[in-house]
Amino acid sequence: MSQQKRHTVVDSPYGPLTLVADDGVLCGLYMTEQRHRPPQESFGVRDDTGFGETLEQLEAYFASELKEFTVELRLRGTPFQRQVWEQLARIPYGETRSYGELAGALGNPKASRAVGLANGRNPVGIIVPCHRVVGSDGSLTGYGGGTDRKQRLLDFERGAALF
Repeated sequence: MSQQKRHTVVDSPYGPLTLVADDGVLCGLYMTEQRHRPPQESFGVRDDTGFGETLEQLEAYFASELKEFTVELRLRGTPFQRQVWEQLARIPYGETRSYGELAGALGNPKASRAVGLANGRNPVGIIVPCHRVVGSDGSLTGYGGGTDRKQRLLDFERGAALF
């Protein structure tokens, strides 16, 4: 069975976002200059149709009207990465968790470094909120989209700042 990847690029308060769908299911959301961003040619053809639900939810999120995404996702990664991404999706809007807390939730409190590595490989930023993960002391640690964007996303969700 062949799979059809396609992508679109949309504006956001955090710069252009590239949305990637695989057979109509969202499998990627990437910021410009994002670390671990796959090569452009892996996104398939540009096709601005078929991303309606994702675009509606992103628009509602950026308008502070949506706190939890429900768009269908197809996340490809190792079993451990997928477990980490599932934990990320459980972090409530406006809250943060440390890498250690996530490792503990996975039943392996010593795996905070592995959790950090999996967090950095999250293929669907913002929707799977890897920006909500901080260091054990609350500090902003690495973020694929850059720590400045991470701070802006956290401030936005806490109601402390507009775009």
